[in-house]
Amino acid sequence: MDPFTLKPNLLKNILIRCLSFGVLVFAVRFAFLVAIRGQSCVADDDFCLFNVPHVYSVAVKSEKYIDYYASVFQDLIAEGYLSPKSNSLCIETLTGEEVHALKRIGVSESIGISKKASPPLILRGQAWKQPFKGNTFDFEFSTGLERSGFPVEFSSEICRTLKPGGFLVVHVTAKDAYSLQSFLDLFNCLKWIRSRETDGPDSSTTIQEIVMKKERQFSPLNGNSGDKCSVPELKREIIRNSEPLIKQEPLKPWLILKSNIRNIKYLTSMVDISFKRKYVYVDVGARSYGSSIGSWFKKQYPKQNKNFEIYAIEADKAFHEEYKMKKSVKLLPYAAWIRNETLFFEITRDPRKKHTMQKGRGMGRIHPVQSSVNYVKDVDKIQGFDIAEWLKSVVSERDFVVMKMDVEGAEFHLMPRLIDTGAICLIDEVFLECHYNRWQRCCPGERSPKYQNTYAQCLDLFNSLRAKGILVHQWW
Repeated sequence: MDPFTLKPNLLKNILIRCLSFGVLVFAVRFAFLVAIRGQSCVADDDFCLFNVPHVYSVAVKSEKYIDYYASVFQDLIAEGYLSPKSNSLCIETLTGEEVHALKRIGVSESIGISKKASPPLILRGQAWKQPFKGNTFDFEFSTGLERSGFPVEFSSEICRTLKPGGFLVVHVTAKDAYSLQSFLDLFNCLKWIRSRETDGPDSSTTIQEIVMKKERQFSPLNGNSGDKCSVPELKREIIRNSEPLIKQEPLKPWLILKSNIRNIKYLTSMVDISFKRKYVYVDVGARSYGSSIGSWFKKQYPKQNKNFEIYAIEADKAFHEEYKMKKSVKLLPYAAWIRNETLFFEITRDPRKKHTMQKGRGMGRIHPVQSSVNYVKDVDKIQGFDIAEWLKSVVSERDFVVMKMDVEGAEFHLMPRLIDTGAICLIDEVFLECHYNRWQRCCPGERSPKYQNTYAQCLDLFNSLRAKGILVHQWW
């Protein structure tokens, strides 16, 4: 065969192979950009075959929002909390207006994170799991804390990624002093600088702008020691706005105290509880599920759509079986007490009502001594536990804690223990039934011999709790 006819065929094959390789390179590049990076080619990108200017792909709601945030950031620059040289992060930015605004006013080292990436302005990341090394940013900004669902993790990540001396600015809809303080308590690494009300991007909304600074040296959240609870003015105001205590002993307590429940001003009806780590309800002396958990707390207590952890503390074995079917309730089958020790658990019944003894179960009391001989007794040995130490191991000041206590006179032991250990400071709201030698419904003119304390002593207990900043209600 003529060698001159082979050469064109060889060149043709080489050309076809080169073109095929080029098509393959383009296909791989396209697949990489679409499937992995989700963006078009960026100028100066090492993988770009063509150096073309990048057009931001962020979907912007409107120029109005960029103008709003640009104004906010210019004010922060004027106040010294932000500078054009600040390495800045916008957290939970949905469509990037905040990042656009920072770049517009000259803060070029700005980036945002959101659940959905939109490079190059917004990287994929969670507020509570940021894709950055520690001590990275001089300035962090967020309007999304209320959307995060993990406020404590959110605050921990900010403490990790914000440089010492850096500033955090947050826009929240804190509705009252209580929710503002709850928000500040989340950040144990930051020092509060200022907060002020300002207009939101929509003129119809008002927001709180909070500025905090990361301290170079910081310690964990301060706890309360001894019986000294912190009683800021906001707690005093809440107590002033609550229902008044019944100062005069009721002649018909079975009517007056029970009807007083309708007058209770719940804490959650007065303040916003959004900025809490978790929500806990502790029923001390719970008895059956329907006694108060099912009939009252589940149905009537205003929870602001929060999911509460529920603990039922009940020593009476007669009620334990029922709780095995209640997966949403954690049963502590012990007696709440002032220390860990074995106790006598006594079921008392009035002997004048012997005909009812088989129909129901008497009320249980715990104590280390024998009860009055005027009562028929069923006595068991049970394990008591230190409720104060248990409470401190389960909740913190960052949590919202509600407690109902109905312990047949043991409140005169338990409450002083909670106060002495400072555990009472962890409780936001208490519903307390105080047991005293009340007038009897069955026998006009006669007081119950079951309890030795007086109504005046109960009133002193309620007043002392409110004086310590604890919102306590008279329970029936």
